[in-house]
Amino acid sequence: MKQQVQIFDTTLRDGEQVPGCKLNTAEKTELALLLQNLGVDIIEAGFPVSSPGDFDSVTEISKVIGDTVVCALSRAVKKDIEVAAEALHYARRPRIHTGIGTSDQHIVGKFNTTREDILERAVQCVRWARNFTDDVEFYAEDAGRTSNEYLAQVVEAVIRAGATVVNIPDTTGYCLPHQYGEKVAYLVNHVPNIDRAVISCHCHNDLGLATANSIAGVLSGARQVECTINGLGERAGNTSLEEVVMVLRQHEYLGYYTGINTRQLNPLSRIVSEVMRMPVQPNKAIVGSNAFSHSSGIHQDGFLKSAITYEIIDPEEVGADSSRIVLTARSGRSALAFRFQKIGYQFTRNDIDVLYEKFVQAADNKKEINDGDLLQLADAYVLSQEPA
Repeated sequence: MKQQVQIFDTTLRDGEQVPGCKLNTAEKTELALLLQNLGVDIIEAGFPVSSPGDFDSVTEISKVIGDTVVCALSRAVKKDIEVAAEALHYARRPRIHTGIGTSDQHIVGKFNTTREDILERAVQCVRWARNFTDDVEFYAEDAGRTSNEYLAQVVEAVIRAGATVVNIPDTTGYCLPHQYGEKVAYLVNHVPNIDRAVISCHCHNDLGLATANSIAGVLSGARQVECTINGLGERAGNTSLEEVVMVLRQHEYLGYYTGINTRQLNPLSRIVSEVMRMPVQPNKAIVGSNAFSHSSGIHQDGFLKSAITYEIIDPEEVGADSSRIVLTARSGRSALAFRFQKIGYQFTRNDIDVLYEKFVQAADNKKEINDGDLLQLADAYVLSQEPA
């Protein structure tokens, strides 16, 4: 029987922390409704104590979201938690997300304190949050660099205090997939009360491993992944929602599923890119403009014979435009014939052989041959074949 992996979207909180991506309340509310429609399980709407604007955004989102959980972030500070609870007043299903750094780098370098003190503060913040809601998520910031033994102590204590979700962030994107997977597995095997909470992955992409680490976490026992549309987030970004969803969908033999409507992935990617003023890199998996484009002659020939030769995902499955055969100097005769056919010309193999020589000459001078160029080639060729 397949198990559900819950999708926790933090585009509106962690994703918005990218310089230049600041959203107003109306924009946040619009995106929250789209995320709800996409099928995410939890929307992290903001960090209410950080600014009046963020407080208002969480409040307004709480008013319009139905059964999707609305989450607000806080530090392990009583005032933070009280303000988060106030902002979530209208939420049908509120969650407070609170926590503290647990790595020695944070304990000494950031807080100038001891492990014992951090443990006490971790438990206290969960207890404060439980005064306002039964759904409390605890984050162990920089868990990726926290010793597994100490992390297990903290996780056991916060679950005992009432945490329903324990977030294991690889805050700096430091872990390798096997290390992150082993960390989650250690918690599964060494925290006696772990069955009373959901383990969540929150991975950053500093080394380009956020998706791989999140999947490793799922395989080791995590049942929630924290991610963003287009992989937006601080520095190199967060785990990409579309990548996690499609990895689990393509490898269905693993036995996991999400509630995401995948046909909305590309349309929502474009909206987020526009609203947050962050272009998507062309070679981005799933939602990049080149994700379903083919320019190599060998690839084009194979794709035209059978799409699955070079495409493991049907573009329609993720709401993308149809696959593209891009004509460049590396393209072959089959791709050229295909593109001529697309604009209304049915040439014989001999015709294509002659046209191909003209095409290569033109392609050497241009990065890409478009339909206008093909029309010129075709018209010139047809005229050359007419009797004098």
